[in-house]
Amino acid sequence: MRVLLIGANGYLGRFVADRLLADPAVQLTALGRGDDADVRFDLASGSPGALTRFLDAVHPGVVINCAGATRGGARELTRHNTVAVATVCEALRRSGCGARLVQIGCGAEYGPSQPGSSTAEDAVPRPGGPYGVSKLAATELVLGSGLDAVVLRVFSPAGPGTPAGSPLGRLAEAMRRAMQSGDGELKLTGLGAQRDFVDVRDVARAVHAASLSAAQGVINIGSGRAVRLRDAAAVLARVAGYGGALHELDGPPAPLRATIGHPRGDSDHTPHGAHGAHAAAPVAYPDGCGSWQQADVRTARDRLGWRPRINLEESLGDIWMEAACRI
Repeated sequence: MRVLLIGANGYLGRFVADRLLADPAVQLTALGRGDDADVRFDLASGSPGALTRFLDAVHPGVVINCAGATRGGARELTRHNTVAVATVCEALRRSGCGARLVQIGCGAEYGPSQPGSSTAEDAVPRPGGPYGVSKLAATELVLGSGLDAVVLRVFSPAGPGTPAGSPLGRLAEAMRRAMQSGDGELKLTGLGAQRDFVDVRDVARAVHAASLSAAQGVINIGSGRAVRLRDAAAVLARVAGYGGALHELDGPPAPLRATIGHPRGDSDHTPHGAHGAHAAAPVAYPDGCGSWQQADVRTARDRLGWRPRINLEESLGDIWMEAACRI
């Protein structure tokens, strides 16, 4: 099976590539913007015609799109998450390869949900920020393309390679610094949100299964269980062997040593009289999904034969191992 993987060097794409390369039946070609891609091509600026010519030459049976942006302004997110997918869909329509498309979507497309509920694929999407809007627009393009296509809505990926700017990445880095400096108390904020964490290696298994299946439409990929960030912090402390106290700051601004949940680029400001301590108010999990998100994953089980295998403690252990190795 010839597979064209777009975004093989991204957070999810690296693990999808590893999974596919382990399958002797797969002949993999990587397309991306980096020098180490088999073929260099920028979906956000490249033409559908150029991509069509490449598809006709390689003739893949499956195209997997893991490319996209998670941060930036609305214009950048639209270019990399929506315009890029429009290019893929148009190229596939023009091409004679007849490839199946596996598009990676995200749980942020749904937006906020009722605490205690599980979000199924038939829920009406109401994204709460530009990232979710750009990914939902991409999903709608795929579903309306007439192609043999499936969209995997991945909830909150975790595990090795977790970006340092993500909430779990920030949490691990804050704990590393506390242990390095011998702090007996780690002060955090923004730990009240509950998210459905799924290991990135389980996501790769789902992508592999989707590429081999005939399933179409939208399929949720998650653990099926919401976990509060403060509980994840406690597990991470146990995994790391951090014996200090975790002190969560709520309410008005107060001195703190680390802030979890800031979008990249935000900074803390030191108020007059704080004697050098940083201060910040509690902040929301930066995905526009409010305080709660939990996936209904029955469709993935029924249509892909997929279930998550790796628990959150193992995912956090891998995040910690990477953080602990930083100098």
